[in-house]
Amino acid sequence: MFLFMGLIIISRLFSLQIIDKKYSIMANEQGRFRMVVYPNRGILFDRKGRAILRNTIIYDLMVTPSKIHGMHLDTADLCRILKIDTAEFRKRIITGIIKNRSYRPSVFETSLSEEKIARLNESMYKFVPAFYLQARPVRDYPFDAAGNILGYLSEVDSNFLKRHEGEGYQMGDYAGKTGLERSYEKVLMGQRGIEYWKRDNKNRLTERLENGRYDTAAVPGENLHMALDIDLQKLGEHLMENKVGSIVALDPKTGGILALVSSPTFNPNLLTGAERRKHFSQLFLDPRLPLYNRAVSATYSPGSTFKTLQALIGLQEGVIAPSTRFTCTGAFYGCGRPMKCLDIGTFNLTQAITVSDNTYFANVMQRCINNPVYGSVDSALRVWDHYMYGFGLGNKLGIDIPGERAGLIPTPRTYNRIYGDGHWNFCTFRSVSIGQGEVLTTPLQIANEMAYIANNGWYITPHMIDSIDGGDKFGLLDSFKLRHRPLSIPDSIFTYVADGMQGVMERGTGAAAKVPGIVVCGKTGTVENYYKGIKQKDHAVFAAFAPRENPKIAIAVICENAGFGASSSAPIASLMIEKYLKDSITEPDRVARIEAISKLNLMPARIMAEIRQRDSIAKAKNAKALLEKTYIKSIKDTTGIEDEDNSDALDELNKTNDSTNSKMESKTIPITKTSDTVPGKREKIKSQPTNAVLPDRKKSKIKNDSSH
Repeated sequence: MFLFMGLIIISRLFSLQIIDKKYSIMANEQGRFRMVVYPNRGILFDRKGRAILRNTIIYDLMVTPSKIHGMHLDTADLCRILKIDTAEFRKRIITGIIKNRSYRPSVFETSLSEEKIARLNESMYKFVPAFYLQARPVRDYPFDAAGNILGYLSEVDSNFLKRHEGEGYQMGDYAGKTGLERSYEKVLMGQRGIEYWKRDNKNRLTERLENGRYDTAAVPGENLHMALDIDLQKLGEHLMENKVGSIVALDPKTGGILALVSSPTFNPNLLTGAERRKHFSQLFLDPRLPLYNRAVSATYSPGSTFKTLQALIGLQEGVIAPSTRFTCTGAFYGCGRPMKCLDIGTFNLTQAITVSDNTYFANVMQRCINNPVYGSVDSALRVWDHYMYGFGLGNKLGIDIPGERAGLIPTPRTYNRIYGDGHWNFCTFRSVSIGQGEVLTTPLQIANEMAYIANNGWYITPHMIDSIDGGDKFGLLDSFKLRHRPLSIPDSIFTYVADGMQGVMERGTGAAAKVPGIVVCGKTGTVENYYKGIKQKDHAVFAAFAPRENPKIAIAVICENAGFGASSSAPIASLMIEKYLKDSITEPDRVARIEAISKLNLMPARIMAEIRQRDSIAKAKNAKALLEKTYIKSIKDTTGIEDEDNSDALDELNKTNDSTNSKMESKTIPITKTSDTVPGKREKIKSQPTNAVLPDRKKSKIKNDSSH
């Protein structure tokens, strides 16, 4: 009997100690702790080596729900420290289990404040092993600028993990969701490390297990070097205060983006820290859509800036010569119905560009489309389309920022769909000749047009990043090293166009954009636009490159509903050009002009109406249903950004609406969204108002936030 009992005890001990690993694992878990070490993400430097996106450390409170069972957890004490109630505690635990299973760590509360960290450190021994503090690098923006360029980080969800399976992500990780953070995620993210620590009998961490023998070092992300000039970017954002629109400036020789402004804009620091989720909800739900980047996503008719390209085609096709003259008596009558012309007189090509004569360029395009060499209007338009694609229009250029749109260059298929096969001719779309009608471009494309002309027929794809520390292992920069010369247009043709553009600055509508001591070639534009079928105040457009010899900057400025390009967009471009080429603006009258322009309020009244409409929806009894079905859907469709938590966003809107509306009404900066051309609505490019802004948490005033 004793031998039999002894054998049973020995076999049981053998099973528990050798075969069954359960208690061994429990003992090990009690005595040691596996800590994930998150690497520093790569830093972004501007063209002068200044860090414009860097890292700081925050702490998340993590929980492993399965470890709560069997603990004598002081839930009330933890809730008191975190300033939540027990219902919220249970909700977070359930959410963690649903998202990441009960046996895996999940984020219980992110970005803890210094006060909460201090209180938790005093009492942490009460909450382990179920809870622990996780150090995590987060982003810091020392210049409070370029929010739409840099983008933001957000916690990954199950859909993200499915799309990026096998790439090392797990629940609780953060990844780039917009901007450069998204485009260069695989370069910036680095690789996580692991550290093993010993615990004492109170579950406090004491020392590294076997002096770190089993640890894996974290590998930081690679640093990126940008073409951006942060001082120029800040000046652009300042000049665009109280305005709706965009500025794009690039180096025509390299394609590097010097400044990319979407106005109104937002302080990128709002999307880091303890209140990041609250701020995101406000930004996401605000009608101004600040998370939408107008510079690459908004589409506009280019207006008279388009005439420079019409001139290139006309000269290359031989339908005009530089000396060809047309007379304007007040309108273009080539199609029976008059198309108004503001400049009375007879002009050659250079003069026509200088005075921006509508009649001249209507005649040029009419000759191109009716050119007997091509046999039909259909074939001639296809040739014209080929030129426009060569200029970089009608397709995405391929910039390294998400959300770029292709714009629209009308094709025979476009008009066949609208009017029927063979039921259209040049007179059907004559307004395209002056940059109106069905043609749509992004601000980025207009700036690239200027680079194309400045370079006498070639361009490099516009881009934000010039180089990557450690080399371009993934080939992300390969496309930014190639010169694109899709068309064989002689340099002499570009000279005639540049002569006209220089005339714009010296004798024409661009006089307001003169830069002391610098020869600028520019073109103003005034763009008709409609909203809900009602004609609005014209958009103001200006595009230029400078200096004429050895150009170093190409720029496009659009101010929505601001009237003539010469009165608003041109002065902004002038100051941007001077700042970049001279590195500073010192003349007192020019400095005073900066402040005068920044204070110039060009906001359309309909924008404020959009805010009021949003507020009235939020106050309705069925606000949540309305917002979920219409408002949020429209935001997603416009921006392409998925909200992180609809319920949080809706709660935030309803909670803050009554208390903040009056302040926003007086301080926010509205913006509009330009939609694609509606089939059948020729010569009317409609726009829908949108608005967005959040308070700068470091300042008392509201800083402009925009999206288009």
